[in-house]
Amino acid sequence: MSNESLTVRAFPIPFDRVSVDQIGPAVTELLVGATRALDVIGAAPPPYTFDGTLGALERATEGLEHAMHIVGHLEHVATTPALREAYAEAQPRVSEFSSRVPLHAGVWRVLRAFSETDEARALTGHKRRLLDKTIEAFRRHGAELSAEGKERLATIDVELATITLKFGQNTLDATNAFELIVAEKSRLSGLPESALAAARESADAKGKAGFRFTLQAPSLIPALTYLDDAGLRETIYRAHVARGAAEPFDNRAHVARIVFLRAEKAKLLGYATFADLVLEDRMAKTGARARAFVDDLRVRTERAFEQEKAELAEFRRELEGPDARTLAAWDVGYYAEKLRRARFQFDEEALRPYFSFSRVLDGAFELAGTIYGVRFEPWSDVPTWDPTVSAYKVINAADGEWLAGIYVDPYPRESKHGGAWMDGLLARGALESDRRHIGLLATNCTPSVGGRDALLTHQEVETLFHELGHLMHHCLSRTELRSQAGTNVAWDFVELPSQILENWCWEREALDRFARHVETDEPIPEALFQAMCRARTFRAASAQMRQLSFALTDLRLHTEFDVARDGDPIAYSRAILESMSPSVLPPEHAVFASFGHIFSDAVGYAAGYYSYKWAEVLDADAFTRFRKEGLLSSEVGGAFRREVLERGDEADPAELFRAFMGRDPELGPLLERLGLSAA
Repeated sequence: MSNESLTVRAFPIPFDRVSVDQIGPAVTELLVGATRALDVIGAAPPPYTFDGTLGALERATEGLEHAMHIVGHLEHVATTPALREAYAEAQPRVSEFSSRVPLHAGVWRVLRAFSETDEARALTGHKRRLLDKTIEAFRRHGAELSAEGKERLATIDVELATITLKFGQNTLDATNAFELIVAEKSRLSGLPESALAAARESADAKGKAGFRFTLQAPSLIPALTYLDDAGLRETIYRAHVARGAAEPFDNRAHVARIVFLRAEKAKLLGYATFADLVLEDRMAKTGARARAFVDDLRVRTERAFEQEKAELAEFRRELEGPDARTLAAWDVGYYAEKLRRARFQFDEEALRPYFSFSRVLDGAFELAGTIYGVRFEPWSDVPTWDPTVSAYKVINAADGEWLAGIYVDPYPRESKHGGAWMDGLLARGALESDRRHIGLLATNCTPSVGGRDALLTHQEVETLFHELGHLMHHCLSRTELRSQAGTNVAWDFVELPSQILENWCWEREALDRFARHVETDEPIPEALFQAMCRARTFRAASAQMRQLSFALTDLRLHTEFDVARDGDPIAYSRAILESMSPSVLPPEHAVFASFGHIFSDAVGYAAGYYSYKWAEVLDADAFTRFRKEGLLSSEVGGAFRREVLERGDEADPAELFRAFMGRDPELGPLLERLGLSAA
C-alpha cells in the first residue's frame, strides 16, 4: 500500500486511506527525507539567504510533522490497540529526530552565518521575528551544548516523548475501566431526566440492565451535581480523582519521572527551572512572573472564597440541622447546586431544552460568521474517522474564497480521549498555491438519547464556542509562513481567541439567534435568562480558586519540587490543591495522575496552566470593545480578525493586543465580570 495518505499534505486529508500498516514505513521515509534536507542546509555554501536557511528549515520537517499530526489525531479520536502500538513505536523516533534538529552543527553554523549577513540585518516584521526566535530556540534547545550534553538532551527528549504518550493512554484506559451499574431507579433520585435517559441508554448499549455511569464528563458531572444518594456520589467521585493512581494504569511513577526529566533538561540548558525554560518566549517570560500573577489573583480571591465556603456550610446546616456533617469533596457540587437553586430560583437543567446541539452549532457558526465575516457550508463526501463526525467549509463572505475545511466531533466514545480541544490538522502559508487550512473541533458533550438531537448544558455550549474560537484563529490565519500560522503563538496568548467567544453565550442578542426551545421554538424566557445571568457569578471565587490551584501546583512542580526532598509528587500536589479546596480531599485524591494538559505531552501546558487565567484577563478586557461599539459589530470583529486572528505569530502578542485595543491589558474587566472587583 502506498504511503501517500500520510506523506502528502493533501486537501482533504484521506482519513479513509490511512492504514496502521503505513505508519512505520511512512515515518521511516519521512525521517530519511527530513534528515537529508537538514544535511543539505548544513552543508550549503555562502551566500546565505532567508529562503535557503529559514525557508529551507521550515520545509525540511513539513511532511514529517504533518504525518505525525495525523497519526496523533487518530490516536486521540479513534484509537485501537494496533494504532497505539504503531504510534508508540513511531513517536520516540520522531522525538529523537526533532530534539536533534537544533543540535545539528551544520544547520546551526549556517543560521548564525546568515544572521550576520546584510540581508538578515535588513529583515523586518515577521521575517525578523522568525530569525530571532529561531536563533533563540536553537540556543534554548541545546545548540551550544557540548557533545556530551547534546547526547543527554536527546536521550531526555526521547524518554519524555515515550512516557508522556503512555501517561495519556493510561488516563484513557483508567477512565474507560470504570463503570457503575445501578439496578434500581429509586436510588437515583435527584438526577435529571436527561441524565437518567443517558444512563439507561448507556447500560442498554453494553447489554446491561439498569443505569450505567462512567467517568466521562456527560455522565460524571450530572451524577456529582444532582444525585441525592451521597454513597453513589462518593463512589463516583473517588473513582474519578483516583484515575491513573493504581495498576494496571498507574501514572504515579510517570509523573515523578516526567517532572525529574524536565528539571534536568532545564538545568542542562542553563535555566534555573523548567518554568523559566518554557516561559522565556511567552508573555510571562519567567516562572517567577507567572507565579506572581497567580499569587496576586489568589490574594484578590481569598476573602470571597472563604465567604463562599462558610456560606455553603451554613446552607447545609439550614437544610439538615446544626449537626450536619462537614462537607465532603463529593458533597460540594451537590449542595452548591441546591444553594444556587434556592438563591436564584435557577435550575441549569431548565436551559437544556433551549440548547439542542444542531441549533447551537448553527448558532455558533452564524455568530462567528457575523463577527468575522465568514460563512459555513456543509462539506459533503469528505472522509472522516467516525459516522458522528460532520464536516464544513469555511468561506470568506466578502469574496467567496474557500478558507478552510473543518471537522466537528462532538460526542464521547471509548476510542476517543476525554476533554475538548481544537486541532489544526493542516496549516498553510499564504504563499502556497493552496492556502486552505484544515481544522478539528472536538468535544465530549452530552450525546443524543433515543435518536433525538442532543440537549446540551450551558457549560457545554460555552465549551463549543471556546473551541470554535480556537478554530477561527487557525482557519483565518493569513501568515506568509506556515510556522507562524494560527495557534502557533505563545501559550499564554493562544486562549484569547477561544475565551473571548464564550462571552456571547451570556448575551441575549446572541442567544436569541439559536437558543430556542426544542419543541416550541420559543427563546429563553426573560425570567430564566435573568436568573441565569444573576447566577453567573455564583461561587465565582471558588471556580477561580480551583483554576488557580491547578496553576499553582503546576508551577510549583516545575520550579520548586525536588523528588529527593519532597517525595511523591502526587502527595505534594494534593497538599497544594487541598490548601485551596472548599473541602478536605480524600487520601486517594490523585488528580495530577490523570492531568493530561500537563503530563500527556513533552511540554503541553506544563508550567503554563496559568495561561488560562492570563488569557482570561486579555479576553475580558478585549470584549469591552465589543460591548462599547457593538456586540455583533462586523467592524470590531473585522479588527480582531485583522489584528489578532490573521496574524498568528507574526508579531509579539503584546503588540497584537495593543493593535486591537490601543493600549496594554487591564485586570479590572475580569474582576468585574467575576463579581470580585471589590475583593
